[in-house]
Amino acid sequence: MVFLGMDHGTTGISFGIIDDDGKPICSFKIDREDSKTGKVRAIDEIKKRVDLSQIKLLAMTYAMGDGINSITPLEKVKNRGILSINGAGKVTGGGTSVYTEIEESNIPTVLIPGLHKDSKSLDPLFNAAYSHQGSSEKISIAYDAYLKTKWKNMIVADLSSNSVNILIENGKIRGAIDAALGAMGIIHGPIDLDMIRKIDEGKITANEAFSNAGAIKIANINTKVALSKDELFKKYKNKDKKAILAVNTMVMTIAMEIFGLIGISKNKLDGIVLTGSIGSLNEPFNFKDKLNEYLKNKYEITIINSDSGAYGAAKIAKAVYEKEKEILGIPVDC
Repeated sequence: MVFLGMDHGTTGISFGIIDDDGKPICSFKIDREDSKTGKVRAIDEIKKRVDLSQIKLLAMTYAMGDGINSITPLEKVKNRGILSINGAGKVTGGGTSVYTEIEESNIPTVLIPGLHKDSKSLDPLFNAAYSHQGSSEKISIAYDAYLKTKWKNMIVADLSSNSVNILIENGKIRGAIDAALGAMGIIHGPIDLDMIRKIDEGKITANEAFSNAGAIKIANINTKVALSKDELFKKYKNKDKKAILAVNTMVMTIAMEIFGLIGISKNKLDGIVLTGSIGSLNEPFNFKDKLNEYLKNKYEITIINSDSGAYGAAKIAKAVYEKEKEILGIPVDC
């Protein structure tokens, strides 16, 4: 018997499978475009690796997750657990296809919520300030980090297409800063004054601004989401000045955001966890080393693999199956 987790990421949909003891069996990723066109079916890929009847529970994430505030059985969820898909970054439809497959599969499934103004674990100050703080896979990533480090007070930095930093205090998620508000990722980033003017002038939509405000804006990269990181790193290796500026700027904004969360934390941090395709990066640059140019080695930093969202979701499935009533302060409605 196994547990299955699904991470609805920007560049693809990832799955992680663990056994009864919580040990990883395997992970795999489905390209969004392949899912949308039907070239690849999620259920077929799952069947290649495990008999569906052996899955005790699947925990999945989907989009912003702002329509629910607890971990909820899929049959109780309305509108896929979201208020709206608008303003949610690049939209391809691949994740929607997978969600439909899961609904029709009869696999026992729970949906993980996002972090938003109605989330019960968050500091009321965060909820008052921000309507949305992180999509649902941030909870599964944070849970994976929590189980691996045993730290009760930490910042989890999920850095890839988006950059979202999550503050955990006393074993509960207390706040987070979404990509539209603070640090740049490869694709997404904060909407600044110049973008606001372009939006008001009708030149771009707010979502187009958000979806082109990351490092790609500085490096002048305009390609498919799935290819953007490789294009940026190719230019970086070739010592392209704009690519180098883009990377260094992205790191600076991430460091600034982490320092902000450190500054408002009520507890001394046990450490910082880096993950995501950027956070776990060694080549063409070592992200941890670049970050430590700002942090000055004052904090213990550990790195977990970029598949932490999928495996963390699988571990949430295991915990829910074993009757846990909350995950990092997020209630379980089962």
